[in-house]
Amino acid sequence: MSTENVLKTIANDKVDYVDIRFTDPRGKLQHVTVMADQVDVDFVEEGFMFDGSSIAGWKSIEASDMKLVMDTESCYIDPFYAEKTLCVHCSVVEPDTNEPYERDPRGTAEKAEAYLKSSGIGDTAFFGPEAEFFLFDNVRFSTSINKVSYEVDALDASWNTDSDYDVGNTGHRPGVKGGYFPVNPIDDGQDIRSEMLSTMKRLGMKVDKHHHEVASCQHELGLIFDSLTRQGDELQKYKYVIHNVAQAYGKSATFMPKPIAGDNGTGMHCNMSIWKDGQPVFAGDKYSDLSDQALWYIGGILKHAKSLNAFTNPSTNSYKRLIPGFEAPVLRAYSARNRSGCVRIPWTESPKAKRVEARFPDPSANPYLCFSALLMAGLDGIKNKIDPGEAMDKNLYDLPAEELSGIPTVCGSLREALDELQRDTDYLLAGNVFTSDQIEGYIELKMEEIEAYEHTPHPMEFALYYSC
Repeated sequence: MSTENVLKTIANDKVDYVDIRFTDPRGKLQHVTVMADQVDVDFVEEGFMFDGSSIAGWKSIEASDMKLVMDTESCYIDPFYAEKTLCVHCSVVEPDTNEPYERDPRGTAEKAEAYLKSSGIGDTAFFGPEAEFFLFDNVRFSTSINKVSYEVDALDASWNTDSDYDVGNTGHRPGVKGGYFPVNPIDDGQDIRSEMLSTMKRLGMKVDKHHHEVASCQHELGLIFDSLTRQGDELQKYKYVIHNVAQAYGKSATFMPKPIAGDNGTGMHCNMSIWKDGQPVFAGDKYSDLSDQALWYIGGILKHAKSLNAFTNPSTNSYKRLIPGFEAPVLRAYSARNRSGCVRIPWTESPKAKRVEARFPDPSANPYLCFSALLMAGLDGIKNKIDPGEAMDKNLYDLPAEELSGIPTVCGSLREALDELQRDTDYLLAGNVFTSDQIEGYIELKMEEIEAYEHTPHPMEFALYYSC
């Protein structure tokens, strides 16, 4: 939508407010709301000044002036506000030069797309994320000086088969690892997922399906693939809609990778493909009908998997999901159709649908940084013709210990991932897509989370050690 059409939409739809949205380094959507009558041609073209020192991981107070530049193609009417509000996603620029701010995640995504074009390998990178989530009815937690605890509960949770309710207990619930794909009444989330998906469709999002996931209280909606930056915007909208529809139902949605122990965690499988001149670059006559470029792309992903973890699995909680036994892709291997490795090649008859799927990312990731890092790793694989090795067409979960020991793994902790990122940055710095300052700032931000986590006693430690 052009600037002219944005202004027409404001006038014709009697829009009261314009919500200016951007994403911080951690991946959280932020916003500032202005009166619609303040938005004119100059406002759209010149941008909106704000204080960047209020955003963790960005500028300090002495150099905090920053500018938000609207992407007019990203506009949509918010479905949750009482007053009619037009929302628009923004990138961040330096106010004196109008150059992209190097720590802006959305700006990084735009630079990654530009780098792809300049490489000659392709002109469009498509991403199709599969972001899972949990729905709970009650969430409580404490991190005070003398109490560290959490409790989640849901009417349809597997652990409530013996709960006593005033209205009675119907008993229809999916068991542990039993949520894939029973119909109602075992699947209690049909209506809320349908409303989430319908809301997304009304916003103009490309969606296709929804279903209960494997774990108790776990769900997934389907986003159809789109270009890198655009899909980053769409995933932010996806999470926003899910959070707010859940809130309207009196429920709480979380994209935390592992909110409950003993059941499957939440992933965000990322389907990726590159196109050039209207043709799929990944289609060919090699393994699983892939091209050399696709195999080298996989090689880049596998080679850089551990440093990628810093962006694809950026929470301490991520590594409670990446453990064997819960369908977690911890082994750095690839195959066709096999879901037990880090990278899968989904089966398809159409060359246009040929893609590779990274299975280790999770939805705690900042989508712009996650997608950009994956693309840069894959492009590094293509540029350097990195051989991914032989495919492993067997169930990696059932391999004997001696065979497992020879297969490399992803990281086991966020601290390890950040250490790997410090050692392996060259592929990210290519084309100035990521910058050293940005990566250093990101590591510093994440180290704050690690230290908070590592310095806090855990309830399990009381169970193990209190009586020592």
